[in-house]
Amino acid sequence: MSDDLHDFFNADESWDDGAEPAAMPPAPPHSRREMRRQRAMRKRRNLIICIIVVIALALISVGGVFAYRAARNWRRTNMAHESLVEDYPGPGDTDVAFTVKQGEGIMEGGANLVQQQIVKSADTFATYVSSNDKTLYPGTYALKTHMKASQAADILSDQGNAKGFAEVRQGERVSTVIERICADNDIDKTRFEAIVNNRDEASKILPAEANGNFEGWLEPGTYTVGDVATAPERLLKEMVDARIRKLDEMGVPQGAERERMLIIASIVEAEVNSSDYYSKVSRVIYNRLDKDMTLGMDSTVAYGASINGMQLTNDQLQDTSNPYNTRVNRGLPPTPISNPGDDAIEAAMHPADGNWLYFVTTDLKTGETKFADTDEQFQQLVQEYRRNNPDAN
Repeated sequence: MSDDLHDFFNADESWDDGAEPAAMPPAPPHSRREMRRQRAMRKRRNLIICIIVVIALALISVGGVFAYRAARNWRRTNMAHESLVEDYPGPGDTDVAFTVKQGEGIMEGGANLVQQQIVKSADTFATYVSSNDKTLYPGTYALKTHMKASQAADILSDQGNAKGFAEVRQGERVSTVIERICADNDIDKTRFEAIVNNRDEASKILPAEANGNFEGWLEPGTYTVGDVATAPERLLKEMVDARIRKLDEMGVPQGAERERMLIIASIVEAEVNSSDYYSKVSRVIYNRLDKDMTLGMDSTVAYGASINGMQLTNDQLQDTSNPYNTRVNRGLPPTPISNPGDDAIEAAMHPADGNWLYFVTTDLKTGETKFADTDEQFQQLVQEYRRNNPDAN
């Protein structure tokens, strides 16, 4: 054997397997400038690759969303087609009264409709309601047996067709709520008044801090009237219980402070027509109380006179016998002046930061309201109000 290994492996060309010789590695850069140029090119190439990948992923995502929506719409259409096969032809036979209960779901309502032989299939009914984005409102409705599911759903989703329900709207007075309930359900108003105007009866339903007054303690929402014979007491209790649960959920302090929050919230909601201003109006109330100023809120005067604010006269604004007249009496009025909603209650608990002592709704058409720290600024806003609303009082 040769002592030279190099000679041994290269002595016979038959060792060659016929493969192409390996490519030579690239020549190293001749200068630092060349090295920097090559690094920059690699960075650009990597950046371009990343951009392409991001664009591709975005296109895939968008395509997925459209595909999902198309599939969902296709499914809804096909479900509607399939289920509507199981349906009565309509328009219906015998008149029946049907009640949608508070909190009742679509499938539960559909099952009850089937039980009363109003519609043929709960699935057909539910599919029509869902695919047409309809809402079932509590109340009692005049329907017929053997109706088309779509006809029944259209009636039940129009609150104007409902009977047997009671609604509390945020910012409404108790007297207004009762008048509407009685008018819609043929209930003698004196039956409600016998509870509302009787402190002993009221105290059986209200918490102690309400001091026997229902104002402010009816939770906005829709309630089922049910048996008219027991409606007044049962409805009032249901509304008050719902209010207490909501106040607890919102973290409103209990006791006298809870009543105070409701008073402030009711004034806030009555004074301006946009929740955008609630927290600022709340701050004005607190600032004036801190300075022992009269609140000067026309909404409280109007409540005490049992009219709306646009009906107030100068004599009524100066009436010292009205305990709700915050133009002449310092401090808060004796009770809330309405049943405020969540936004107003939040504003009462969390007023905005500011030194405002006055506010004026300078444009009655748009509801634009401006705030002032000084009497001079306030008088300027009053002049602006008069220019913008020449026909107002």
